[in-house]
Amino acid sequence: MASEYNPYCKFTRVWIPDPDEVWKAAEITRDYKEGEPVLHLQLEDGTPLEYQVGPKSNALPFLKNPDILVGENDLTALSYLHEPAVLHNLRVRFLESNNIYTYCGIVLVAINPYEQLQIYGEEVITAYSGQNMGDMDPHIFAVAEEAYKQMARDEKNQSIIVSGESGAGKTVSAKYAMRYFATVGGSSSDANVEEKVLASNPIMEAIGNAKTTRNDNSSRFGKYIQIVFSKHYHIIGANMRTYLLEKSRVVFQAEDERNYHIFYQLCASASLPEFEDLSLASAEDFTYTSLGENIFIEGVNDAEDLRRTREAFTLLGIKESSQSSIFKIVASILHLGNVEIISERDGESCHVARKDVHLEHFCRLLGVELKQVEHWLCHRKLATASETYLKKMSSQQAQNARDALAKHIYARLFDWIVEHINRALQTSAKQHSFIGVLDIYGFETFEVNSFEQFCINYANEKLQQQFNSHVFKLEQDEYMKEEICWTRIDFYDNQPCIDLIEARLGILDLLDEECKVPKGTDQNWAQKLYKQNSSSAHFQKPRMSNTSFIIIHFADKVEYQCEGFLEKNRDTVYEEQINILKASQFPLVADLFQDKDGAASKPSKVNVRALKTVPKVPNKEHRKTVGHQFRSSLHLLMDTLNATTPHYVRCIKPNDFKEAFSFDSRRAVQQLRACGVLETIRISAAGYPSRWTYPDFFSRYRVLMKKSDFTSADKKQVCRNLLETLVKEPDMFQFGKTKIFFRAGQVAYLEKLRTDRFRSACIKIQKTVRGWLQRIRYRKIRAAAVGLQRYGRGYLARRYAELLRQNRAALICQKQYRMVRERRRYLRTRRAVVTIQAFTRGMFTRRIYWEFLLHHKAMVIQKHVRGWLQRTRYRRQRDAAVTIQCAFRRTQAKRQLKQLKIEARSAEHLKNLNTGMENKIVQLQRKMDEQSKEYRSQNEQLLSTNSALGSEVAKLQKELQVMRSHKPDGGQVVALQQEVEALQEALQEAQAQRKRMEEEHGSEKLSLAQRVEELEKENAVLKTEKDELNRRIQQQAKNSAEEASSASLQTELDQERERYQNLLKEFSRLEQRYDNLKEEMSLNKFHPGHHRNPSNQSSLESDSNYPSVSTSEVGDTEDSIQQVDEMGLEKAAMDISLFMKLQKRVRELETERKRLQLNLDKMEELAKRKGSDARRTSDVENADLAYNNLKRQELESENKKLKNDLNDLRKTIAERATQDGATGELQDSYNLLLGQLKAAGEELDARKEEVLILRTQIVSSVQQQEQSVRTEGEADGGPDGGAEPADKEEALKAYHGLSESKKLLEAQLQNQARRHRDELEALNTQIELLKDDLEKKQEHLNNISSLSPEARVEYTVQQELNRLSNENLNLKELLEKLEKNERKLKKQLRIYMKKVQELEASLAATQNRTKHELTRQVTLQRKEKDFEGMLEYVKEDEARLIKTLITDIRPGSVSATVPCLPAYILFMCIRHADYVNDDQKVVSLLTSTINAIKKVLKRNNDDFEMMSFWLANTSRLLHCLKQYSGEEAFMTQNTAKQNEHCLKNFDLAEYRQILSDLSIQIYQQLIKVAEGIIQPMIVSAMLESESIPSLAGVKPMGYRNRSSSMDTDADGPTSYTLQGLIRQLAQFNGTMRDHGMDPEIAGQVVRQLFHLINAVTLNNLLLRKDVCSWSTGMQLRYNTSQLEEWLRANNLFQSKAAATLEPIIQAAQLLQVKKKTSQDAEAICSLCTALTVQQIVKILNLYTPLNEFEERVTVSFIRNIQSNLQERNDPPQLLMDTKHTFPVLFPYTPSALSLEGMHIPASLGLDFLIRV
Repeated sequence: MASEYNPYCKFTRVWIPDPDEVWKAAEITRDYKEGEPVLHLQLEDGTPLEYQVGPKSNALPFLKNPDILVGENDLTALSYLHEPAVLHNLRVRFLESNNIYTYCGIVLVAINPYEQLQIYGEEVITAYSGQNMGDMDPHIFAVAEEAYKQMARDEKNQSIIVSGESGAGKTVSAKYAMRYFATVGGSSSDANVEEKVLASNPIMEAIGNAKTTRNDNSSRFGKYIQIVFSKHYHIIGANMRTYLLEKSRVVFQAEDERNYHIFYQLCASASLPEFEDLSLASAEDFTYTSLGENIFIEGVNDAEDLRRTREAFTLLGIKESSQSSIFKIVASILHLGNVEIISERDGESCHVARKDVHLEHFCRLLGVELKQVEHWLCHRKLATASETYLKKMSSQQAQNARDALAKHIYARLFDWIVEHINRALQTSAKQHSFIGVLDIYGFETFEVNSFEQFCINYANEKLQQQFNSHVFKLEQDEYMKEEICWTRIDFYDNQPCIDLIEARLGILDLLDEECKVPKGTDQNWAQKLYKQNSSSAHFQKPRMSNTSFIIIHFADKVEYQCEGFLEKNRDTVYEEQINILKASQFPLVADLFQDKDGAASKPSKVNVRALKTVPKVPNKEHRKTVGHQFRSSLHLLMDTLNATTPHYVRCIKPNDFKEAFSFDSRRAVQQLRACGVLETIRISAAGYPSRWTYPDFFSRYRVLMKKSDFTSADKKQVCRNLLETLVKEPDMFQFGKTKIFFRAGQVAYLEKLRTDRFRSACIKIQKTVRGWLQRIRYRKIRAAAVGLQRYGRGYLARRYAELLRQNRAALICQKQYRMVRERRRYLRTRRAVVTIQAFTRGMFTRRIYWEFLLHHKAMVIQKHVRGWLQRTRYRRQRDAAVTIQCAFRRTQAKRQLKQLKIEARSAEHLKNLNTGMENKIVQLQRKMDEQSKEYRSQNEQLLSTNSALGSEVAKLQKELQVMRSHKPDGGQVVALQQEVEALQEALQEAQAQRKRMEEEHGSEKLSLAQRVEELEKENAVLKTEKDELNRRIQQQAKNSAEEASSASLQTELDQERERYQNLLKEFSRLEQRYDNLKEEMSLNKFHPGHHRNPSNQSSLESDSNYPSVSTSEVGDTEDSIQQVDEMGLEKAAMDISLFMKLQKRVRELETERKRLQLNLDKMEELAKRKGSDARRTSDVENADLAYNNLKRQELESENKKLKNDLNDLRKTIAERATQDGATGELQDSYNLLLGQLKAAGEELDARKEEVLILRTQIVSSVQQQEQSVRTEGEADGGPDGGAEPADKEEALKAYHGLSESKKLLEAQLQNQARRHRDELEALNTQIELLKDDLEKKQEHLNNISSLSPEARVEYTVQQELNRLSNENLNLKELLEKLEKNERKLKKQLRIYMKKVQELEASLAATQNRTKHELTRQVTLQRKEKDFEGMLEYVKEDEARLIKTLITDIRPGSVSATVPCLPAYILFMCIRHADYVNDDQKVVSLLTSTINAIKKVLKRNNDDFEMMSFWLANTSRLLHCLKQYSGEEAFMTQNTAKQNEHCLKNFDLAEYRQILSDLSIQIYQQLIKVAEGIIQPMIVSAMLESESIPSLAGVKPMGYRNRSSSMDTDADGPTSYTLQGLIRQLAQFNGTMRDHGMDPEIAGQVVRQLFHLINAVTLNNLLLRKDVCSWSTGMQLRYNTSQLEEWLRANNLFQSKAAATLEPIIQAAQLLQVKKKTSQDAEAICSLCTALTVQQIVKILNLYTPLNEFEERVTVSFIRNIQSNLQERNDPPQLLMDTKHTFPVLFPYTPSALSLEGMHIPASLGLDFLIRV
């Protein structure tokens, strides 16, 4: 069958050579027979062509691959492997699909797009990380991942060889590969080695890159960077080797080229202060930077580049002083180039211009002597065997020596920088392996090729040899592994060309030999080459030149010019000039030129070779030449590469004009030939390039089999039988162990047979369908004819029937007309008769009516007269009766008055009347007594002060008299008199000051009184405004019925939750990082002896940073959010506005209670103090009592206001109830509410009176105690014990006391004013809300007006029902709030009563009461009602409890019990600690629980079951703390018994927040574990497994698994199915359900996992061309429907998990829809709303037809899609974020279980817990 196959038949497409496009496509128009001289073709534009064919001149043209193979990822997968097929495939991928990467066997071909592409982000690195090389689209990251995986698996060093022409993108590719390693293998420590590795790039680009005619950033050296990894495969260091720096560029540049970037960067930054001493100017002013005549690069800022270079220097640890020295050396090179050398007249000598400024700058910057440099620039030494001569140099020789010195300085500086970069990248850790990245120049050929091109092409010859041998070895390994028979593949071996260059007496040897000759020249060397190598097949002599030679390289034939070879190879620098530089006063300059040998360098702990060996140079004659050094370093590089596993990246430059996505075929072919890609194709085509696995071959070509072939179950045997039948030549294929190997073209032949079979089947189907269509058409025509006949006959019959109907209608019309005419005549006569009768009868009727009217009027007059007479009689009788009654009642009243006067004189009645006023009278009397007492005390103090001052004056007068009598000295008397006068003046000033103080006090008191009046007025005004606002609010509340939409609030809450949870996640990560570092420190450093483990301390500090018990009114954040969600925004606002005043009053009462409690404690302590502090104590107590009196008055006024507010609230509710016309149920609830409010008010009044009575008792007892203390103090002190009164000090104290009371009053007034302002603001806010509601109501009314009457009535009724139900709910909530406030006030009163009783007991104890009575009173106080459902434990058993319930428990041990049993047990222990009011126990238990849970989760951080178990228990413990907190919002669903079990003493809201944060952390860890389990399953299950059998098509070529890191066992790599993925999801769901996790949380977990499934699947779809097909879309849609069905079956469809699959569902639909017309484009745009524009375009570009009957998506269609989607503002990100986490919400779900009935199994070992 194969012998009959003629590939050159009609309609076959071929490739023919073309001078412009290299290859052009054509189609054969006539079958070709062997031996014919002409092949008839037709070009694509329709031009006919006769192609001459001959055995010698032109062979048959290359066959073109089918369209289905065009655009493949791997060039070796093409059926026909040749140059035009490769070129066309690259062109299509580059221009149509914008794919710059393509595989060619083991080579990655990278085409420079000259445009920034969004394919190198972090998400792309994540997508390629861990993937096999053949699974994803070609990418530099795939090659890097392959090298990283092989290094980790085989523990063998790897190399990535990047080569290509200048401007092809080598440096960028190497940079991205290094970036991938830095991201995937980031350092485990904080050394940031990967950042330093990346920081070396800007430095090397600055000193080693330059602008050329082909590239603006061309690397002018080769480098090999070894990235060193640890045994854990983290980057620990790096090392760099450089090769063949282009030193000649320092002194010469061609036109439109530049020197190295660092020179221009310095010149652009010359104006900076730190660079002023460099004496630089513009680059145009220096010879070495202006030779190219263009110093700028478009789009490049040299100054900014220098800043980045300096930052990189700093990051690598190069000091500022060293950087300054580097810049000085670079600047000195520029100045050296400008040194002017003047020739003498004889022409054989020269000298430097006098006072050359640049020479002075050069010597100053390098620190050398000017005279010596000036001398040795123009002279040199000649050494012979006996003596040394000094010789002058000519001007040209001096200039050459100057340029050589400049090159040598730059080369040494370059080596020094590279050496220091290597030092910065060194590591002290042990090296485990490395990955080398070789960025080296590709094959180069120019019009003039010199020594540099010779070395570059020599290096490429060596690399090509290594590449060929490696490719050949891989082919052999594949054949041997599959155990097939094969013959040796003949491939191009370039060893003869390499021998020509480097062998003995080769080109390099002859060059070195000529360099040793004293007067060797380039011409002599060329003659030796001609003589020695004339017989070599790879060497030629040009016909027209004697100073050049030709080498036939593997890529092309290159002619080299001999001029300059010797000079460049010698690299001559005179020793005298170097010695001057060695003597530099700058250490860095001197260090650059010191002789170094291998032993002097410090050995690196990283096992890498040094940058380049610098041989010892005793003198210039024995130096190694450049060629010898390059050959040595190249051999060292080849040894390194041969010891590693190489990976190849070939960079292609698509055009010479740097245009984006422009493809020049001639330039591309030239580079493909040069870089070895075509050689790879040739080697692959020489063997068996097409490889198929047996299942793929069977699935693809089973259409060619007969039914009898399917009887065998062995697919291998079936494939063998089929191939032996189809292909008769046995050499065309081979059967391996797992694959079938085909020669080139055989797959195309099989595809042709398959296509023919499909075509014949299609023809048969078309024939059958066309016959069926013709039969249908005949039946339609026949049925149409019969129908026409039927309609014609019917038409005639209907015409006859119409005639009959017209005749009958005419008769009827005549009859009716005659009837109407006669009837009209009759009716006219009848109307006239009736009218006459009517007028006659009316006249007679009116006469009778007037007679009746007269009779009626007479009767009315009679009725009124008779009534008047009767009323007159009745009045007279009534007056008489009233007179009698008055007389009798007066008599009775007098008797009763007499009796009341007698009773009023009795004392019992007065007692009853004055009972209610007794307390007030007592209070007023006490206040008057206190004021009088205070007034008396002040008068006494003033009198005592006056008496003291008088006694002091008398005493002084006596002393004065005594002094006069003893010493009659006049001077002393005068002094004493002056002193007395001074004292009198001081006394007068004190009295005046006292008066001023009294006046100030009076004025301040008056001003305070005025201020109080003003504030009362303002309060009254505010109260009226408040009442008016309340009235308006109530009026507006009647019209507001609908609830405000809460969508924006929910969105804000979700965003806030997400931000909070991200912060919590970051905190958890940092905490984990801290723990890891602490463990690492503990492992690295061990201190002997006993020391404390800081882990508990740190955890306590991190977890227990909240107070244990708090009575704050503010709950936790989650509770508040949940309440708002449950009640709605409008209800919450209404409640807040209604109860704002009450809540403020309650808070103030609570604050006052605390203050009073503190004051009572102080008074109790003061009562125990005696002795010398009694006076001070009494003063403090008096101040406290005064303060308490003021606060009591304030509280009384506040209580009155509270009453008034409650009355206003009652009135408001009553008005709303009456105005709204409430139903019976609403009236009942209103009555019940009023009753409860009245009861609460009465009880509050009673409690207030009790408190007042108790206060009076306390005050009286304290006063008695003070009097007793004073009497004791006076008795103990005696007449001499007391101090003299100080009237001034007491007055000052009184003044300060008054000032304090004034400040207190001002503070109280300010607080009151602030409260009024807050109320006013709240009311204004409520008014704004109601205004918004009114606007919304107006909109609804407008909408209602447009409805029909029936719809309007129905809508109105519905709105009225909603309004009534909402008002009912509002009233219920109001009732619940009032009940809550009532309970809180009762609780506060009980606590206050307990404190009062304790104070009374303590006072009684001081008055010698018995201990028995005290104990009995305390016992009565602590007696409480018994509670069930509590567990008691002693403090010592807490660690045992935590260990049993948390540390050692396993989920399986409590699987048969109540879910979340540990949480219930812990809560019952917390309840008992709350019951006994032990706050330390509560704090310790909760803190230990949280820390223990964290430790367990840290120890089992990869166990999903443990994470699920503790997430369920932590959330349940959180719910229990909420359910039994006593807060009304959490008690609505409790039973009465559960409400009795609420916590009594402690508010654990802060700990609820801590548990909520812990739950979020556990949830995030659970998601991480689950994602790690299912992520490896997603791609295989969603994209690769065949859920629908036989649907997925197979690629029409043997797409081999290229990655050598894939599993190569017989069973193949691990494969997951969709059912396996669903089973794993079901396992997760079942585990969470068994552990009692809340369904809402489980739904959020499933939603997060479905997002991961969607993101990973879509990302792989966007990066894999092989799965973008119609069958994959169908398979993917089926898989997503199965996932949705699983969600429905498990009641998870409401969790929003299905919505996360929308992008992948739309991608599947996009693969299935039509993609031809503009209507299809519009449909796609409206369909794919969840996909971004980039994703849609990417899928369309990747769409691959699986057979020839499908069509590719055209470029115009894709452009149409892009134009339609221009208005979208999609993010530029191509891939989805797989790490995105939805914010988690833990909804409140109370438990229905009763705590008292909880059973604790004995297997837990909790027998030490006591049930209470």
